[in-house]
Amino acid sequence: MRVLVVDDHPLFREGLTIAIETMPDVEVVGEAGDGDEAARVTGRLLPDVVVMDLHMPGANGIDATRRIVTENPGVAVLVLTMLDGDDSVFAAMRAGARGYLLKGADRQEIARALRAVAAGEVVFSAAIASRVLAWFASGGRAPLAPFPELTDREREILDLVARGLTNPAIARRLHLSDKTIRNHVSNVFTKLQVADRAEAVARARDAGLGTGPL
Repeated sequence: MRVLVVDDHPLFREGLTIAIETMPDVEVVGEAGDGDEAARVTGRLLPDVVVMDLHMPGANGIDATRRIVTENPGVAVLVLTMLDGDDSVFAAMRAGARGYLLKGADRQEIARALRAVAAGEVVFSAAIASRVLAWFASGGRAPLAPFPELTDREREILDLVARGLTNPAIARRLHLSDKTIRNHVSNVFTKLQVADRAEAVARARDAGLGTGPL
């Protein structure tokens, strides 16, 4: 099995690579430090499995997963991340990931997951699996927030931006400083990879933000 390891932390990436290399019949054919590089390297190396972090600079892991499985349908993506929120889990699966593990999984669990997703199966860590099953048992009625890469505060600010509020108006509404709001807005733009406020508003409204009463 040929594996590509994607994580923006060099030490974690190196340790994970070493751990995977010790598994029988598994070869790490490459590494990447962000989502854009992951998509490029996947297209060039065509690994069997991409082990994908979610929170990274540039294209996040969800966007990278979507691009990878669209451009290379034979490649399986196994998410390995610290993000354990339902939003992140379901966003990753909607993007095409076949597995979702939390960092802290031991070598045996990672090995089992690699072989499972390579064989076309879907796999979750135990803590994630129980929540996924509960969601399906409820009929999937629990709403999922858009843009899981954003924090709750960033999503709240994006919603207000989509409603047309200026930074000073948002600062007054949330009882925060203008500088804090500017920093949050800048972080939102970076995470969503948008160039300006108009593009952020368009994406937010497409996702259902910026509507309803204030």
